[in-house]
Amino acid sequence: MASIEILSLNVGMPREVQFQQKDVSTGIFKTATEEALYLSYLNFEGDGQADLVHHGGREKAVCVYPYEHYPFWENELKRPLEYGALGENLTIKGLLETDVCIGDVFELGKAIVQISQPRQPCYKLTIRYGVPDMLLKVQQTGYTGFYFRVLEEGAVSKDDGLSLLHRHPKEITVSFANRIMHREKDNIEGIKQILEVEELSSNWRNTFLKRLAGTETDSRERLTGNT
Repeated sequence: MASIEILSLNVGMPREVQFQQKDVSTGIFKTATEEALYLSYLNFEGDGQADLVHHGGREKAVCVYPYEHYPFWENELKRPLEYGALGENLTIKGLLETDVCIGDVFELGKAIVQISQPRQPCYKLTIRYGVPDMLLKVQQTGYTGFYFRVLEEGAVSKDDGLSLLHRHPKEITVSFANRIMHREKDNIEGIKQILEVEELSSNWRNTFLKRLAGTETDSRERLTGNT
């Protein structure tokens, strides 16, 4: 695996914004910092998530996004983007969804982290950019980024870098998991392969188990903000 660079470490607390004539709390607005921050089992110090159903918690403590996708979104949005533009905590270079697997373990500063699932975008991206179909494009392109769970807490700075400690033996890539989740929903064999990875997050596991049982998780709230 080529060297991985952390271009930016981004944090921010939730803020109230107007969306569809109602007040909505969102943590998607992140600001880059040069400081070293403590990474706990739940998040970086100074960071917070408003919607703890779809973001944050033990299995989604750190949101990671590859900088290689920025030119695509800058072209789509017709505007330059600053680090943290997709609401990610780590803007990285040299590590794509096709390169990493569910269950891979990395050293991140003094912390140890593990990939738990692909990032699933929610309607807060629509709030930030005013582009209703952006979420679907994130899913269709597979340019999702991914989440880390924290195995060992510790201080992290953007200069620490990110290094692979352990490749998961099942080798289920984030891009493969995205494809089965969003585009090949009837691929039973693919679902079973993903479910063999014990380190898969509980919410993705539950979604795939429901699909095997013939039911589909309702994603309207995540995609639109409407219950």
